[in-house]
Amino acid sequence: MTRRPCAIYAVGTICALLLLSGIGLMLAQVFRTLMHNRLKKEIVLVEGSRVFESWKRPPPPVFMEFFFFNVTNVDEFLKGDKPELVQIGPYTYREYRYKDNVTMIENGTMVSAYNTKSFVFLREKSVGDPAVDAITTVNIPAWAAMNKAKGFFRISMLNVFMTSAKSDLFTTRTVDELLWGYEDPLLVRLTNTNPDVEKIFGLMYKKNGSNDGEFVFHTGEQNYLDYGRVATWKGQRQLTFWSSNESNSIMGSDGSAFHPLLEKDERIYIFTPDLCRTIYMDFEKDVEVKGIPAYRFTPPRSVLASKEDNPANKGFCVTPSECLGTGVLKVSPCRKGAPVVASFPHFYLGEEKYVAAIKGLSPQREHHQTFLDLNPTTGVIVRANKRAQVNVLINRITGFPKTKGLNDTIFPVMFLNESVVIDDASAARVHKLLTIASLVPNFPLFIVGLGGIMLLVFIILLIRAHKQKTTTTEDDTSYSPVKDKEDPKNGNYIGMTPKGDPQA
Repeated sequence: MTRRPCAIYAVGTICALLLLSGIGLMLAQVFRTLMHNRLKKEIVLVEGSRVFESWKRPPPPVFMEFFFFNVTNVDEFLKGDKPELVQIGPYTYREYRYKDNVTMIENGTMVSAYNTKSFVFLREKSVGDPAVDAITTVNIPAWAAMNKAKGFFRISMLNVFMTSAKSDLFTTRTVDELLWGYEDPLLVRLTNTNPDVEKIFGLMYKKNGSNDGEFVFHTGEQNYLDYGRVATWKGQRQLTFWSSNESNSIMGSDGSAFHPLLEKDERIYIFTPDLCRTIYMDFEKDVEVKGIPAYRFTPPRSVLASKEDNPANKGFCVTPSECLGTGVLKVSPCRKGAPVVASFPHFYLGEEKYVAAIKGLSPQREHHQTFLDLNPTTGVIVRANKRAQVNVLINRITGFPKTKGLNDTIFPVMFLNESVVIDDASAARVHKLLTIASLVPNFPLFIVGLGGIMLLVFIILLIRAHKQKTTTTEDDTSYSPVKDKEDPKNGNYIGMTPKGDPQA
């Protein structure tokens, strides 16, 4: 009799727990959806949102490191030997960046801004004094002028200018001059015949305290996937540098903001004016920065692959005869025709032939990879390293005798490493947001779990009460024998009386 009620209670308990679990999972999903919707509404580029001020003025410190390649065998190289390079750096600058002239447009669905950057030298993080340290490298103004000179008359005139200005194929300048600019004697002479020629040359000339032009961004208010996405740059929806619509497309963000609720299988697009194109990154691995979980995204080899390895890159060929191999990109269309080639440092992810042509290069993933570590829930950048190398395409140029002994070489000049790690205050805010985001969806499960425990306790108490009642009933209905009694008609018999009967 006692086993059947217990079995009924057990089955009932299991059914109740399954029901509670189902309700809990359903409620958790509802709460999770509500939390995600709240994040989508909070992470938008509008006044008063959780991220707007930090988007305009990012709090984490950004550092820009410059590494130069010093040529140690110029004379031998001009005769046909491999160039020998020695890497010198870093020369480190604190980079201050902010969005300027921020204006809401298109009924608040878009925002326009200028990305302004300024740099302050940090001696304690550098190998030397940029005003003193000298670097021997390619004379970029001379090579740019030789590549642009067409026709016998212009070539002859440029040879005269180069001789009078004592402008050789290589030059020795201080780091400050190479970065921030110097008056080049050849350019001074060319300015006299063509006022459009800038007589100052520097790799970062006019980039300290300046911007890359007007950006218009989607706020993400209509669709969270559009948060921070570039709509136009300098008023253009498409670039005009390349030979295909795909290559000229402006896609993704500018690298400063990414939408929340990232997935591992999605591709991150970033438009970068420095490369005059859009690049993309794929998920590589899970990482953690200051206790914050993150997805690492990095550019795959296909980004700078040759047209043979990646036909989609055919549009980046300046001309059909000027298609370079994997790992390099000729950016002369957006560098006033100068033979400038972009790559990752030390030709990382590039063809071996580019590394083999230079002595002193050693591509390493740890030091030369570009990556973004993004918290998938918020889209916040918790760590990033943007690394790029500036090279010059050197070859024989008809009409210039000094180049006759040269082999075709993509010659490294310098590379930069722009890095950022989330600061402690920002990390604490992200931790708080992630805690809320994880607790709220799981709160129904906690309540259901607590309810399940209380149900189990209640069932156990019921079973115990039932057992006690059964035991008491059995005691009340039991009998015990009494002494023999005589019946005048039936003879002797044994009488039974309830236990505890005073008559027994």
